[in-house]
Amino acid sequence: MARVGFRAGSFARPSFKSLISRIVFLHIIAVAVVAIFLPLVLFWLLDSEIDQLHRAAMRAQAETLAERIAVRPDGKVTFNLPESLRGLYSEAYGRYQYDIRDADGRLLFSSHKKTGDVGSESISGADVTQTIGDTTFRIQVAEDLSHRDVITDDIVSNFFRRVGWITIPILLILLAIDIIIFRRAIAPLWMASEEASNIGPSRTDIRLPTEQIPREIMPLVTAVNQALDRLEDGFRVQRQFTADAAHQLRTPLAILRTRIETLGDGAARQALHDDIAGMSRIVAQLLEIAELDTLVLDPDETADLRAVCAEVVAAIAPFAIAQHKDIALRGADAPVMIHGNFEMLQRAVFNLAENAIKFTAKETSVDVEVGDDGSVRVRDCGPGVTEAERELIFQRFWRRDRQRSDGAGLGLSIVRGVADDHAATVAVDNLPGGGAEFTLRFRLAGENSSAPDRR
Repeated sequence: MARVGFRAGSFARPSFKSLISRIVFLHIIAVAVVAIFLPLVLFWLLDSEIDQLHRAAMRAQAETLAERIAVRPDGKVTFNLPESLRGLYSEAYGRYQYDIRDADGRLLFSSHKKTGDVGSESISGADVTQTIGDTTFRIQVAEDLSHRDVITDDIVSNFFRRVGWITIPILLILLAIDIIIFRRAIAPLWMASEEASNIGPSRTDIRLPTEQIPREIMPLVTAVNQALDRLEDGFRVQRQFTADAAHQLRTPLAILRTRIETLGDGAARQALHDDIAGMSRIVAQLLEIAELDTLVLDPDETADLRAVCAEVVAAIAPFAIAQHKDIALRGADAPVMIHGNFEMLQRAVFNLAENAIKFTAKETSVDVEVGDDGSVRVRDCGPGVTEAERELIFQRFWRRDRQRSDGAGLGLSIVRGVADDHAATVAVDNLPGGGAEFTLRFRLAGENSSAPDRR
Protein backbone atom coordinates (compact mmCIF):
# COMPACT_ATOMS: atom_id res chain seq x y z
CA MET A 1 0.00 0.00 0.00
CA ALA A 2 1.40 3.37 -0.98
CA ARG A 3 2.04 5.82 1.79
CA VAL A 4 0.82 9.36 1.45
CA GLY A 5 2.71 12.18 3.15
CA PHE A 6 3.44 15.88 2.98
CA ARG A 7 6.35 17.02 0.91
CA ALA A 8 8.78 19.78 1.74
CA GLY A 9 7.06 23.12 1.83
CA SER A 10 3.72 21.72 2.92
CA PHE A 11 2.41 21.63 6.47
CA ALA A 12 4.08 18.92 8.54
CA ARG A 13 3.26 17.99 12.08
CA PRO A 14 6.15 18.69 14.46
CA SER A 15 7.86 15.66 15.92
CA PHE A 16 7.94 15.64 19.74
CA LYS A 17 9.61 12.89 21.73
CA SER A 18 7.78 13.92 24.89
CA LEU A 19 4.17 12.85 25.32
CA ILE A 20 3.48 15.99 27.36
CA SER A 21 5.02 18.12 24.59
CA ARG A 22 2.69 16.56 22.05
CA ILE A 23 -0.38 17.03 24.23
CA VAL A 24 0.56 20.61 25.14
CA PHE A 25 1.30 21.49 21.50
CA LEU A 26 -2.07 20.18 20.34
CA HIS A 27 -3.77 21.88 23.26
CA ILE A 28 -2.10 25.20 22.40
CA ILE A 29 -3.49 24.89 18.88
CA ALA A 30 -6.93 24.17 20.32
CA VAL A 31 -6.65 27.13 22.71
CA ALA A 32 -5.55 29.42 19.87
CA VAL A 33 -8.50 28.33 17.74
CA VAL A 34 -10.88 28.85 20.66
CA ALA A 35 -9.30 32.23 21.49
CA ILE A 36 -9.98 33.39 17.92
CA PHE A 37 -13.41 31.94 17.32
CA LEU A 38 -14.97 32.25 20.78
CA PRO A 39 -15.01 36.10 20.77
CA LEU A 40 -16.31 36.03 17.19
CA VAL A 41 -19.11 33.69 18.14
CA LEU A 42 -19.93 35.74 21.23
CA PHE A 43 -19.85 38.92 19.13
CA TRP A 44 -22.23 37.37 16.62
CA LEU A 45 -24.56 36.24 19.41
CA LEU A 46 -24.52 39.70 20.98
CA ASP A 47 -25.15 41.38 17.67
CA SER A 48 -28.00 38.96 16.96
CA GLU A 49 -29.49 39.64 20.38
CA ILE A 50 -29.26 43.39 19.82
CA ASP A 51 -30.97 43.04 16.44
CA GLN A 52 -33.69 40.91 17.98
CA LEU A 53 -34.24 43.45 20.76
CA HIS A 54 -34.27 46.22 18.17
CA ARG A 55 -36.88 44.48 16.06
CA ALA A 56 -38.98 43.74 19.15
CA ALA A 57 -38.83 47.45 20.07
CA MET A 58 -39.82 48.41 16.54
CA ARG A 59 -42.71 45.94 16.60
CA ALA A 60 -43.89 47.36 19.93
CA GLN A 61 -43.81 50.86 18.41
CA ALA A 62 -45.74 49.64 15.38
CA GLU A 63 -48.41 48.13 17.61
CA THR A 64 -48.58 51.41 19.56
CA LEU A 65 -49.09 53.31 16.29
CA ALA A 66 -51.79 50.82 15.22
CA GLU A 67 -53.78 51.71 18.29
CA ARG A 68 -53.95 55.32 17.02
CA ILE A 69 -55.65 54.36 13.75
CA ALA A 70 -59.41 54.76 13.58
CA VAL A 71 -62.02 54.16 10.85
CA ARG A 72 -65.05 56.46 10.80
CA PRO A 73 -68.50 55.21 9.93
CA ASP A 74 -68.18 56.90 6.52
CA GLY A 75 -65.07 54.82 5.86
CA LYS A 76 -62.56 57.60 6.32
CA VAL A 77 -59.36 56.60 8.09
CA THR A 78 -57.88 58.87 10.73
CA PHE A 79 -54.55 58.69 12.51
CA ASN A 80 -54.20 60.57 15.77
CA LEU A 81 -50.57 60.65 16.88
CA PRO A 82 -50.20 61.99 20.43
CA GLU A 83 -47.95 64.94 21.09
CA SER A 84 -45.55 62.77 23.11
CA LEU A 85 -44.75 60.66 20.03
CA ARG A 86 -44.72 63.36 17.35
CA GLY A 87 -41.25 64.55 18.32
CA LEU A 88 -39.92 60.99 18.12
CA TYR A 89 -41.02 60.67 14.49
CA SER A 90 -40.36 64.23 13.43
CA GLU A 91 -38.03 64.82 10.50
CA ALA A 92 -36.01 67.15 12.67
CA TYR A 93 -35.25 64.30 15.01
CA GLY A 94 -34.75 61.95 12.09
CA ARG A 95 -34.30 58.81 14.09
CA TYR A 96 -37.58 56.92 13.75
CA GLN A 97 -39.92 56.74 10.76
CA TYR A 98 -43.25 55.16 10.11
CA ASP A 99 -45.48 54.40 7.14
CA ILE A 100 -49.09 53.30 7.33
CA ARG A 101 -50.51 51.60 4.26
CA ASP A 102 -53.79 49.98 3.34
CA ALA A 103 -54.23 46.45 2.11
CA ASP A 104 -53.46 47.51 -1.47
CA GLY A 105 -50.18 49.11 -0.44
CA ARG A 106 -51.28 52.71 -0.82
CA LEU A 107 -49.51 55.04 1.58
CA LEU A 108 -52.00 56.60 4.01
CA PHE A 109 -49.79 58.24 6.62
CA SER A 110 -46.05 58.81 6.84
CA SER A 111 -43.57 60.55 9.10
CA HIS A 112 -41.40 61.64 6.18
CA LYS A 113 -42.06 63.46 2.94
CA LYS A 114 -40.74 60.77 0.59
CA THR A 115 -43.17 58.13 -0.45
CA GLY A 116 -42.41 54.49 -0.95
CA ASP A 117 -41.00 51.82 1.35
CA VAL A 118 -39.62 52.86 4.68
CA GLY A 119 -36.87 50.22 4.58
CA SER A 120 -33.55 50.92 2.87
CA GLU A 121 -29.93 49.91 3.33
CA SER A 122 -29.54 52.17 6.35
CA ILE A 123 -33.02 51.56 7.78
CA SER A 124 -34.05 48.56 9.87
CA GLY A 125 -37.46 48.00 11.41
CA ALA A 126 -40.58 45.87 11.66
CA ASP A 127 -43.95 45.43 9.96
CA VAL A 128 -47.23 44.87 11.78
CA THR A 129 -50.46 44.00 10.03
CA GLN A 130 -53.50 45.17 11.92
CA THR A 131 -57.22 44.76 11.06
CA ILE A 132 -59.47 47.54 12.29
CA GLY A 133 -63.11 46.91 11.58
CA ASP A 134 -63.13 45.45 8.09
CA THR A 135 -60.03 47.31 6.98
CA THR A 136 -56.53 45.86 7.06
CA PHE A 137 -53.60 48.16 7.63
CA ARG A 138 -49.85 47.57 7.38
CA ILE A 139 -47.82 49.63 9.82
CA GLN A 140 -44.07 49.90 9.14
CA VAL A 141 -41.77 51.35 11.78
CA ALA A 142 -38.03 51.73 11.22
CA GLU A 143 -34.97 53.15 12.96
CA ASP A 144 -32.05 54.79 11.27
CA LEU A 145 -29.10 52.50 12.17
CA SER A 146 -26.73 55.44 12.03
CA HIS A 147 -28.57 56.95 15.00
CA ARG A 148 -28.79 53.87 17.20
CA ASP A 149 -28.54 54.30 20.96
CA VAL A 150 -25.10 55.41 22.06
CA ILE A 151 -24.92 52.74 24.79
CA THR A 152 -25.71 50.00 22.29
CA ASP A 153 -23.08 51.30 19.89
CA ASP A 154 -20.45 51.29 22.62
CA ILE A 155 -21.31 47.72 23.63
CA VAL A 156 -21.07 46.45 20.10
CA SER A 157 -17.93 48.37 19.16
CA ASN A 158 -15.99 47.53 22.35
CA PHE A 159 -17.25 44.00 22.88
CA PHE A 160 -14.63 42.17 20.80
CA ARG A 161 -11.69 44.01 22.36
CA ARG A 162 -12.94 43.58 25.93
CA VAL A 163 -13.86 39.93 25.48
CA GLY A 164 -10.45 39.30 23.92
CA TRP A 165 -8.63 40.68 26.97
CA ILE A 166 -10.78 38.53 29.24
CA THR A 167 -10.78 35.36 27.13
CA ILE A 168 -7.04 35.08 26.45
CA PRO A 169 -5.93 35.11 30.14
CA ILE A 170 -8.68 32.63 31.00
CA LEU A 171 -7.52 30.30 28.23
CA LEU A 172 -3.88 30.66 29.34
CA ILE A 173 -4.86 29.77 32.90
CA LEU A 174 -6.78 26.82 31.51
CA LEU A 175 -3.68 25.74 29.57
CA ALA A 176 -1.52 25.91 32.73
CA ILE A 177 -4.09 23.87 34.65
CA ASP A 178 -4.21 21.33 31.82
CA ILE A 179 -0.42 20.97 31.89
CA ILE A 180 -0.58 20.22 35.63
CA ILE A 181 -3.36 17.72 35.00
CA PHE A 182 -1.38 16.05 32.19
CA ARG A 183 1.70 15.75 34.39
CA ARG A 184 -0.33 14.19 37.19
CA ALA A 185 -2.05 11.88 34.72
CA ILE A 186 1.22 10.47 33.36
CA ALA A 187 3.02 10.42 36.73
CA PRO A 188 2.56 6.60 36.92
CA LEU A 189 4.41 6.31 33.60
CA TRP A 190 7.33 8.31 34.99
CA MET A 191 7.39 6.07 38.04
CA ALA A 192 7.40 3.02 35.78
CA SER A 193 10.26 4.45 33.71
CA GLU A 194 12.30 5.17 36.84
CA GLU A 195 11.71 1.60 37.99
CA ALA A 196 12.69 0.30 34.55
CA SER A 197 16.01 2.18 34.75
CA ASN A 198 16.98 -0.08 37.68
CA ILE A 199 16.55 -3.25 35.63
CA GLY A 200 19.83 -4.84 34.62
CA PRO A 201 21.54 -8.21 34.34
CA SER A 202 21.99 -8.30 38.11
CA ARG A 203 18.44 -7.12 38.91
CA THR A 204 16.18 -9.03 36.55
CA ASP A 205 13.60 -9.50 39.32
CA ILE A 206 12.28 -5.93 38.99
CA ARG A 207 8.93 -5.49 37.22
CA LEU A 208 7.13 -2.37 36.10
CA PRO A 209 4.38 -1.34 38.55
CA THR A 210 0.82 -1.75 37.31
CA GLU A 211 -0.87 0.37 39.97
CA GLN A 212 -2.49 3.55 38.60
CA ILE A 213 -1.28 2.79 35.09
CA PRO A 214 -3.79 4.16 32.53
CA ARG A 215 -5.94 1.52 30.88
CA GLU A 216 -4.57 2.43 27.44
CA ILE A 217 -0.96 1.82 28.59
CA MET A 218 -1.66 -1.31 30.62
CA PRO A 219 -1.24 -3.77 27.67
CA LEU A 220 2.23 -2.32 27.00
CA VAL A 221 3.28 -2.56 30.66
CA THR A 222 1.95 -6.12 30.87
CA ALA A 223 3.82 -7.12 27.69
CA VAL A 224 7.06 -5.58 29.02
CA ASN A 225 6.70 -7.46 32.33
CA GLN A 226 6.10 -10.70 30.45
CA ALA A 227 9.21 -10.06 28.35
CA LEU A 228 11.18 -9.42 31.54
CA ASP A 229 9.94 -12.75 32.91
CA ARG A 230 11.32 -14.50 29.85
CA LEU A 231 14.60 -12.60 30.08
CA GLU A 232 14.95 -13.48 33.75
CA ASP A 233 14.47 -17.15 32.93
CA GLY A 234 17.14 -16.88 30.23
CA PHE A 235 19.60 -15.12 32.54
CA ARG A 236 18.96 -17.65 35.30
CA VAL A 237 19.67 -20.56 32.95
CA GLN A 238 22.82 -18.86 31.70
CA ARG A 239 24.12 -18.13 35.19
CA GLN A 240 23.33 -21.61 36.38
CA PHE A 241 25.09 -23.11 33.40
CA THR A 242 28.21 -20.99 33.99
CA ALA A 243 28.33 -21.87 37.68
CA ASP A 244 27.62 -25.57 37.10
CA ALA A 245 30.21 -25.81 34.33
CA ALA A 246 32.85 -24.13 36.49
CA HIS A 247 32.10 -26.36 39.45
CA GLN A 248 32.12 -29.48 37.31
CA LEU A 249 35.49 -28.55 35.78
CA ARG A 250 37.17 -28.22 39.16
CA THR A 251 37.06 -31.91 39.93
CA PRO A 252 38.66 -33.13 36.64
CA LEU A 253 41.37 -30.51 37.00
CA ALA A 254 42.16 -31.64 40.52
CA ILE A 255 42.39 -35.25 39.31
CA LEU A 256 44.66 -34.24 36.44
CA ARG A 257 46.92 -32.33 38.80
CA THR A 258 47.24 -35.42 41.01
CA ARG A 259 48.00 -37.76 38.11
CA ILE A 260 50.58 -35.42 36.66
CA GLU A 261 52.59 -35.81 39.85
CA THR A 262 53.19 -39.46 38.86
CA LEU A 263 54.90 -38.51 35.59
CA GLY A 264 58.63 -38.95 35.45
CA ASP A 265 59.56 -36.22 32.97
CA GLY A 266 60.05 -33.05 35.00
CA ALA A 267 59.78 -30.67 32.03
CA ALA A 268 56.60 -32.26 30.77
CA ARG A 269 55.16 -32.34 34.25
CA GLN A 270 55.85 -28.62 34.74
CA ALA A 271 54.29 -27.74 31.37
CA LEU A 272 51.17 -29.68 32.27
CA HIS A 273 51.07 -28.01 35.67
CA ASP A 274 51.20 -24.62 33.98
CA ASP A 275 48.36 -25.57 31.62
CA ILE A 276 46.23 -26.80 34.50
CA ALA A 277 46.99 -23.66 36.50
CA GLY A 278 45.75 -21.59 33.53
CA MET A 279 42.62 -23.70 33.22
CA SER A 280 42.00 -23.43 36.95
CA ARG A 281 42.30 -19.64 36.69
CA ILE A 282 39.70 -19.58 33.89
CA VAL A 283 37.35 -21.73 35.95
CA ALA A 284 37.82 -19.42 38.94
CA GLN A 285 37.03 -16.40 36.76
CA LEU A 286 33.90 -18.09 35.42
CA LEU A 287 32.77 -18.60 39.00
CA GLU A 288 33.51 -14.95 39.76
CA ILE A 289 31.36 -13.89 36.79
CA ALA A 290 28.53 -16.13 37.96
CA GLU A 291 28.73 -14.60 41.44
CA LEU A 292 28.84 -11.06 40.02
CA ASP A 293 25.67 -11.71 38.02
CA THR A 294 23.81 -12.63 41.18
CA LEU A 295 25.42 -10.06 43.47
CA VAL A 296 23.08 -7.74 45.41
CA LEU A 297 24.98 -4.99 47.20
CA ASP A 298 23.89 -3.35 50.41
CA PRO A 299 23.65 0.42 49.71
CA ASP A 300 25.06 1.14 53.18
CA GLU A 301 28.01 -1.28 52.91
CA THR A 302 31.46 0.34 53.07
CA ALA A 303 35.01 -0.86 52.70
CA ASP A 304 38.53 0.50 53.23
CA LEU A 305 39.98 0.84 49.73
CA ARG A 306 43.55 1.06 51.00
CA ALA A 307 43.15 -2.17 52.99
CA VAL A 308 41.70 -3.85 49.89
CA CYS A 309 44.71 -2.85 47.78
CA ALA A 310 47.18 -3.80 50.52
CA GLU A 311 45.77 -7.34 50.69
CA VAL A 312 45.81 -7.64 46.89
CA VAL A 313 49.45 -6.50 46.66
CA ALA A 314 50.47 -8.93 49.40
CA ALA A 315 48.62 -11.81 47.75
CA ILE A 316 49.89 -11.24 44.21
CA ALA A 317 53.48 -10.31 45.10
CA PRO A 318 54.76 -13.95 44.85
CA PHE A 319 53.27 -14.22 41.35
CA ALA A 320 55.07 -11.02 40.32
CA ILE A 321 58.38 -12.07 41.85
CA ALA A 322 58.19 -15.47 40.11
CA GLN A 323 58.10 -13.59 36.80
CA HIS A 324 61.02 -11.33 37.77
CA LYS A 325 58.77 -8.34 38.27
CA ASP A 326 57.88 -6.21 41.23
CA ILE A 327 54.68 -4.67 42.60
CA ALA A 328 54.39 -1.72 44.99
CA LEU A 329 51.58 -0.04 46.94
CA ARG A 330 51.60 3.75 46.95
CA GLY A 331 49.33 6.65 47.77
CA ALA A 332 47.18 7.24 50.83
CA ASP A 333 48.47 6.15 54.24
CA ALA A 334 45.14 6.57 56.03
CA PRO A 335 42.04 4.45 55.40
CA VAL A 336 39.93 5.48 52.37
CA MET A 337 36.35 4.47 53.07
CA ILE A 338 34.15 3.94 50.02
CA HIS A 339 30.77 2.41 49.23
CA GLY A 340 31.34 -1.23 48.25
CA ASN A 341 31.79 -4.89 49.05
CA PHE A 342 35.28 -5.76 50.31
CA GLU A 343 35.49 -9.13 48.53
CA MET A 344 34.24 -7.82 45.19
CA LEU A 345 36.64 -4.88 45.35
CA GLN A 346 39.48 -7.29 46.01
CA ARG A 347 38.61 -9.26 42.89
CA ALA A 348 38.54 -6.13 40.73
CA VAL A 349 41.88 -4.78 41.97
CA PHE A 350 43.43 -8.27 41.82
CA ASN A 351 42.44 -8.68 38.16
CA LEU A 352 43.86 -5.26 37.32
CA ALA A 353 47.12 -6.06 39.09
CA GLU A 354 47.34 -9.51 37.51
CA ASN A 355 46.74 -8.05 34.05
CA ALA A 356 49.43 -5.40 34.63
CA ILE A 357 51.96 -8.03 35.77
CA LYS A 358 51.33 -10.11 32.65
CA PHE A 359 52.04 -7.23 30.27
CA THR A 360 54.72 -5.26 32.09
CA ALA A 361 58.33 -5.87 31.09
CA LYS A 362 60.65 -8.01 33.18
CA GLU A 363 62.68 -6.29 35.87
CA THR A 364 60.07 -3.50 36.07
CA SER A 365 57.49 -2.66 38.66
CA VAL A 366 53.71 -2.43 38.75
CA ASP A 367 52.43 0.42 40.91
CA VAL A 368 49.09 0.29 42.72
CA GLU A 369 48.25 3.81 43.92
CA VAL A 370 45.32 4.54 46.25
CA GLY A 371 43.92 8.08 46.11
CA ASP A 372 42.15 9.98 48.85
CA ASP A 373 39.34 10.67 46.36
CA GLY A 374 38.36 6.96 46.23
CA SER A 375 40.41 6.06 43.17
CA VAL A 376 42.81 3.20 42.44
CA ARG A 377 45.42 3.56 39.71
CA VAL A 378 47.35 0.54 38.45
CA ARG A 379 50.38 1.40 36.27
CA ASP A 380 52.57 -0.96 34.28
CA CYS A 381 55.53 -0.70 31.92
CA GLY A 382 53.98 -2.70 29.09
CA PRO A 383 53.10 -1.83 25.48
CA GLY A 384 50.07 0.26 26.41
CA VAL A 385 46.56 0.10 24.95
CA THR A 386 45.57 1.58 21.62
CA GLU A 387 42.63 3.98 21.39
CA ALA A 388 40.59 1.48 19.37
CA GLU A 389 41.02 -1.26 22.01
CA ARG A 390 40.16 0.75 25.15
CA GLU A 391 36.56 -0.44 25.14
CA LEU A 392 37.15 -3.86 23.62
CA ILE A 393 39.49 -5.00 26.40
CA PHE A 394 36.62 -4.89 28.92
CA GLN A 395 34.47 -7.29 26.89
CA ARG A 396 34.25 -10.93 27.91
CA PHE A 397 36.57 -13.35 26.10
CA TRP A 398 38.24 -10.57 24.10
CA ARG A 399 41.98 -11.03 23.58
CA ARG A 400 44.38 -9.04 21.45
CA ASP A 401 46.50 -12.09 20.71
CA ARG A 402 44.39 -15.21 20.15
CA GLN A 403 47.52 -17.35 20.06
CA ARG A 404 48.27 -16.75 23.73
CA SER A 405 47.05 -19.41 26.12
CA ASP A 406 47.64 -17.63 29.43
CA GLY A 407 44.12 -16.20 29.71
CA ALA A 408 40.59 -16.23 28.35
CA GLY A 409 39.92 -12.51 28.30
CA LEU A 410 37.76 -12.53 31.44
CA GLY A 411 39.83 -10.54 33.94
CA LEU A 412 39.05 -7.02 32.73
CA SER A 413 35.38 -7.89 32.10
CA ILE A 414 35.18 -8.79 35.81
CA VAL A 415 36.70 -5.39 36.64
CA ARG A 416 34.03 -3.66 34.53
CA GLY A 417 31.30 -5.77 36.18
CA VAL A 418 32.46 -4.82 39.67
CA ALA A 419 32.69 -1.15 38.67
CA ASP A 420 29.14 -1.19 37.25
CA ASP A 421 27.74 -2.89 40.34
CA HIS A 422 29.37 -0.24 42.54
CA ALA A 423 28.26 2.72 40.38
CA ALA A 424 31.98 3.33 39.77
CA THR A 425 33.98 4.12 36.63
CA VAL A 426 36.93 2.38 35.03
CA ALA A 427 39.20 3.94 32.41
CA VAL A 428 42.55 3.27 30.76
CA ASP A 429 45.17 5.69 29.47
CA ASN A 430 48.69 5.37 28.15
CA LEU A 431 51.54 6.84 30.21
CA PRO A 432 53.91 9.37 28.60
CA GLY A 433 56.94 7.19 29.28
CA GLY A 434 55.27 3.99 28.07
CA GLY A 435 52.90 1.55 29.68
CA ALA A 436 49.23 1.79 30.63
CA GLU A 437 47.36 3.23 33.60
CA PHE A 438 44.02 1.72 34.64
CA THR A 439 41.91 3.88 36.95
CA LEU A 440 39.02 2.72 39.11
CA ARG A 441 37.05 5.52 40.77
CA PHE A 442 34.56 4.74 43.56
CA ARG A 443 32.19 6.84 45.67
CA LEU A 444 33.53 7.88 49.02
CA ALA A 445 31.43 6.81 51.99
CA GLY A 446 28.76 9.43 52.65
CA GLU A 447 28.45 10.50 49.01
CA ASN A 448 25.20 9.95 47.10
CA SER A 449 25.33 8.16 43.79
CA SER A 450 24.35 10.12 40.67
CA ALA A 451 24.58 7.03 38.50
CA PRO A 452 21.64 4.67 38.06
CA ASP A 453 21.55 1.80 40.51
CA ARG A 454 22.07 -1.46 38.65
CA ARG A 455 21.35 -3.63 41.63
